[in-house]
Amino acid sequence: MNRLKTAFETLAKNNEKALVGFVTAGDPDIDTSLDIIAAMCDNGMDILELGVPFSDPSADGPVIQRSSSRALKRHVSLKTVMEMIRKIRKFTSIPIIIFSYYNPIMAYGVENFQPDALAAGADGVLLVDLPLEESDELTSCWTVNDFSLINLVAPTTPKDRMAKIAAASSGFLYLVSKTGVTGSDGLDTSEIQTQMNILRSVTDLPVCVGFGISTAEDVATVASMADGVVIGSAFERLIEENIDHPELASLIGQRTAEYKAATIINS
Repeated sequence: MNRLKTAFETLAKNNEKALVGFVTAGDPDIDTSLDIIAAMCDNGMDILELGVPFSDPSADGPVIQRSSSRALKRHVSLKTVMEMIRKIRKFTSIPIIIFSYYNPIMAYGVENFQPDALAAGADGVLLVDLPLEESDELTSCWTVNDFSLINLVAPTTPKDRMAKIAAASSGFLYLVSKTGVTGSDGLDTSEIQTQMNILRSVTDLPVCVGFGISTAEDVATVASMADGVVIGSAFERLIEENIDHPELASLIGQRTAEYKAATIINS
């Protein structure tokens, strides 16, 4: 069963776009992290990006860097993430994407990663720092095809390379809305639309847009152009600002519901 394909097809039938929510696994601690994810699922999140904490998250801004630091202090590793996915599968059937840098996968064992991720209940992986030309090192170890490699397309990616990236991808493509790191402010909607038009001309894969999306208004704007909207730093910022709040999971759930409402396209 391809949960990603089913999710995008169902959303399209319902005139909705995918709300893709990112959280760092184990932030602020494992039990609270699971409660947060459950609240997000209960309030409309369509796809979960579960971040593997890493000591040098070069593509991430300070908010997600600090979330990784908090999780690493709790000794959260890729093995922990696999265990968390097994627990998440007990309360949701939404697609789960492991969001990581390549180093944790190398430390875990490249040949063991995909079979273990599948067995845990994951649907794919997004690797921030694995170039297209070197992805064979990972995918040549894969035992089945029903596990997605989700690749990033940057604002500076030329059309011919977009086509190559798309051809090597499955599940969906992640269009980065701007140069820089996650959590930076401001959206250039005209530039996003331009990049979307080019991507649509080279692939039929769903395209989700992330980086710099923080308000429901941002979500609605991007949802009018893309198949999905990725939100990470805004969720992690809310966690950080309310880290000792007894109703932290509920706060995240409420914000998730606000974002999800903005992904519904009025016909």
